[in-house]
Amino acid sequence: MLNRTLAPESKQVDEINFIEPLKQQLDNGIPVFTINAGKQELVRIEFIFENVNWDQNKPLQAVTVSHLINNGTAKLTAKDIAEKVDYYGAFLQTEYGADQSSVKVYTLNKHLGAVLPILQAILNESVFPQQELDIYVQNQKQSLQVSLQKNDFLARKHFAHAIFGDSSYGSNINAADYEAIQQADLLSYFKAAYKPENCTIIVAGKFEQPEFDLLNGVLGKAWNNNDKSVVNKFEFTKGTAGEILIEKPEAIQSAIRMGGLAITRKHKDFPGFQVMNCLLGGYFGSRLMANIREDKGYTYGIGSAIVSLKDAGYFFIATEVGVEVCNNTLIEIEKEIDLLKSELVSEAELNLVRNYMLGSMLGSLENAFSHADKFKNAYFSGLDYTYYDNYIETVKTISPEDLKQLANQYLNTADFTKVIVGKK
Repeated sequence: MLNRTLAPESKQVDEINFIEPLKQQLDNGIPVFTINAGKQELVRIEFIFENVNWDQNKPLQAVTVSHLINNGTAKLTAKDIAEKVDYYGAFLQTEYGADQSSVKVYTLNKHLGAVLPILQAILNESVFPQQELDIYVQNQKQSLQVSLQKNDFLARKHFAHAIFGDSSYGSNINAADYEAIQQADLLSYFKAAYKPENCTIIVAGKFEQPEFDLLNGVLGKAWNNNDKSVVNKFEFTKGTAGEILIEKPEAIQSAIRMGGLAITRKHKDFPGFQVMNCLLGGYFGSRLMANIREDKGYTYGIGSAIVSLKDAGYFFIATEVGVEVCNNTLIEIEKEIDLLKSELVSEAELNLVRNYMLGSMLGSLENAFSHADKFKNAYFSGLDYTYYDNYIETVKTISPEDLKQLANQYLNTADFTKVIVGKK
């Protein structure tokens, strides 16, 4: 009989297998990467477009086009599109990111032939009706007005602008930017960005040659969009370190966000930095959580992260605390960073972090869609699957000495930008 008083033996994840995609090409030159896996007759097709033609005087072109691209074509209203997609049990989703925008569709294989022409119309013939634009602008202005009352939103906003300036990574959006959106600008951006030469398709699910032929037959033709474009590229230098205090006399909590520019996924130290970050503030058992939440009771949650974008990486620590302990929190954060830089982490603590990170990686590969997401992260960083091999090997073998050296190299709090919204 199973003895339930004994915990099961824990073992480190030994091997993690990735499904590599099949690369094909549509007749119009669009590369198609397919993760053909799963038993269900279900497929996700993602059309990904690089963000282009950045204009700091029109910072909302790309994100507005992404939001409104499925709100009307030359022949279909927003209601028509929604009803047609819903009729076939499909799901249409648009996403805007700092570097790429995408249009995704989830559909049963048997309805693929009916759903793809809707996608073809959206990607070729979107018109951005003025009525839909007016509603969008009104809603976004109201949402912004509400968000500007939230300390954590203000901290994110000012932190991003402090380290990235007036690029799309850090543009300081206000209500006037929404009021300045013009339908003509949206059409111009749409024709420049949503075209075959700026598109990559990533497919996941049960997708074989008949499905590829359907995709090629509908989307492998020439598109109407062919305006000139230049893919966004930014360069950043370390700004002036220091503290940005946005005082709110009535605040009972202060939002803290601190950090700065860091390395990207392409850098050889990035996997080691991820281990160091996890130890510091990257999971519930991290040192920041143990100290500032569990021991001091200053916050419900605190965390740190390293983010890799196409043209920059950044590291940050974020939390919200009572105004009376804001300054003490800053002191404790610096103490934890100093400990990483001066003392070796124990093997027991490091093994816990190893197991967590390897388990999280394995758990994130639960289906074809998540395998496709892992490929996408590497592909748009200019990497291949050797990146994940290096990541797994680093997590398994990194030493306490390596972590101490990385902390001293990359966690210089004197260089951090610190944003505090509330009271210090």
